[in-house]
Amino acid sequence: MNWTTLLDFASTTTARVGSQLLKDFGQVQADQKADGSLVTQADKWADQEISDAIISTFPSHGILSEEGEHIFPSTEWCWVIDPLDGTTNFTRGIPLWAISLGLLYQGTPVFGYVYIPPLAQTFHGFWSGSSGLKISDQALLNNCLIQTSPDPVSTNHFFSLCTRSTSIIQPSFPCKIRMLGVASYNLLTVAAGATLGAVEATPKIWDIAAAWVIVQAAGGVWVSLKRSVFPLSVGQNYGNVSYPTLVVSRSELLPLFEPFVQSVAA
Repeated sequence: MNWTTLLDFASTTTARVGSQLLKDFGQVQADQKADGSLVTQADKWADQEISDAIISTFPSHGILSEEGEHIFPSTEWCWVIDPLDGTTNFTRGIPLWAISLGLLYQGTPVFGYVYIPPLAQTFHGFWSGSSGLKISDQALLNNCLIQTSPDPVSTNHFFSLCTRSTSIIQPSFPCKIRMLGVASYNLLTVAAGATLGAVEATPKIWDIAAAWVIVQAAGGVWVSLKRSVFPLSVGQNYGNVSYPTLVVSRSELLPLFEPFVQSVAA
């Protein structure tokens, strides 16, 4: 795999798709899907555009996407696409939403790219893990290296939630709470050192595949609260599978935050 070509592809494709989404931002109506989440014609268009670009550039690669194919293929390499993470924000004119691409090798992510068009921010990372691939593990924000925060916990530091994880809020919770409405960005705030931790109660595979790489490459710790995530299994339908997730900036913080998030996995 040529990693430079890969990065150029992700950057060019998300920039092109993001440019059109910015024109549609706050201007489109949403429909409700069976799981209660929202979808717009912009989501569907972006999904198709990215899928077509992958097929054209990497014809041997498989695709798993929120608005398209949900069954994991038997290909060695597979892209996982979230064409518009934060659709509710997008439809309501709130300038925080993302395009997320993760590349899996033998079912496990090794490359992640997340573009947040309204903020002009791009996160990307490489994580070799146990893949055996020759990759330099690194996480970057706008092409500058990032790492998780080494700070001690205090009430002047942030912890990020999703709307379905508010049960963890208690008077004794040790940090200030933030709720952003974008699963990938929620978790990436830990990678960037902006928060000490984050929790997502019901993320799907396309919400987390790219962030999984970047968080760990930045030094963060990823905990699957209910079921293991990777490697994915060939032939399985991932459309309705959720992966409750806790992310913290370093392992020493797990004993502090894990008791608060047990209700998320229940």
